[in-house]
Amino acid sequence: MAARVTPPVAADVQRLEAAYRQSLRYAEDVRRLYRQQQRSICQSLLALANALEAKDPHTRGHSERVADLGRRIATELGLDDDEVSTIGEAGLLHDIGKIGVPEPTLQKPGPLTAEEWHAMRRHPLVGAQIVAPYEFLARSTPIIRHHHERWDGSGYPDGLAGAAIPLGARIVATADVFDALTSRRPYRTAMPRDAGIRQLLAEAGRTLDPDIVRTCVKVLRRGPA
Repeated sequence: MAARVTPPVAADVQRLEAAYRQSLRYAEDVRRLYRQQQRSICQSLLALANALEAKDPHTRGHSERVADLGRRIATELGLDDDEVSTIGEAGLLHDIGKIGVPEPTLQKPGPLTAEEWHAMRRHPLVGAQIVAPYEFLARSTPIIRHHHERWDGSGYPDGLAGAAIPLGARIVATADVFDALTSRRPYRTAMPRDAGIRQLLAEAGRTLDPDIVRTCVKVLRRGPA
């Protein structure tokens, strides 16, 4: 004769429910700690990038302006919120690799030597290497690596051309070029805004993605966000 199966008693059900609630609390605690860790790492990287810019009055605020313009271009292009956020994040960190470039090279008022230019051209690679270990920055890493690639293939570090360059990198490159043109640097004075726009248009289809340049100009002519 088969043994009778005893149905679970109320106490067993209560224990299961308690264990389930505890697992949910544990999962939420893990998610919260992970978000805190992300914020802490991002804040540390941004502090490093800001400290680097603070050494040179010519570049102070550059990354924030690139990030802001990059987000506005991305929004105008109809990218989703996550993509817009990633481009802003990459814009803030795009020059973090310059931590590996000697300060005299960064602030040199005249032409760079071949050795200095080699060190400068490595900064996108160094920046990508800095952020690559962090999984939550995975989508920003290729943007940082390729923001000095050029539409005609004349850029660095990999000589990518056209649509082979990640879209986010093409957006950050356009924002980066415009801010560099309209900001004072050790080797030249700042261009007026209108002259910077004309120069940007002159680079469309040569060194910069023409569609992104047109979008950028549209955003700029609309005025501040």
